[in-house]
Amino acid sequence: MTTRWLTPEEQRAWRAYIAASRLLEDAIDRQLQQEAGMPHLFYSVLANLSEAPDRRLRMTDLAEKLKITRSRLTYAVTRLERDGLVRREDCRWDRRSSIAVLTDEGMTVLERTAPGHVETVRTTLFDRLTPEQVGQLEEICTGIARTLGEETGGAAVDVPWRRRSAPCSGPADSPS
Repeated sequence: MTTRWLTPEEQRAWRAYIAASRLLEDAIDRQLQQEAGMPHLFYSVLANLSEAPDRRLRMTDLAEKLKITRSRLTYAVTRLERDGLVRREDCRWDRRSSIAVLTDEGMTVLERTAPGHVETVRTTLFDRLTPEQVGQLEEICTGIARTLGEETGGAAVDVPWRRRSAPCSGPADSPS
C-alpha cells in the first residue's frame, strides 16, 4: 500500500488545527479551573445533564454525547459525586446501566460558572471569526464528526463511548 502523504497545504492546515485545538482546550480548562476548580470534561458533564429531561441521563448515553469512553465518564462522575454535584441512580429499565443525575448543588455551580465559560469560548474562538467563518466551522466539524461516528457496513466504527477499558464477559451494551 502506498502512503498518501499530506500535501504542503494539508500539512499546514493539520498543524494549524492541532495548535488551535490544543490552545483552545488549554484556555477553556484554565478558566474553568480558576472559576470552578474543575476541568472542561467535568463542566461538560454538568452542562449535558442540565439540558437533559429531569437533569438525568443514562451513563452510556452521556458518554456518547460527550464522545468519551465509559471508563473516563465513570471517573468524572465519581469525582463529581464526591463533590455533591452529581449522583447516580440505578436504571429501572436496564439493570446493567446507571443514571447520572445533576443535583441542585451541581446546577448552582453550573449557573455560576457558565457566564465565564461562555465568555472564554467567545473571546478565544467566535470573536475571531466572521459570521461566514462560523458557518464554515460548523459545516467542517459536523462533517468530520458525522464521518467518524457513522456506521459502516452494519458494524459501528470504533467510537470512544462503545469502547471498554477491559474485556467484559457479559453481553455488549445495546446502543439504545
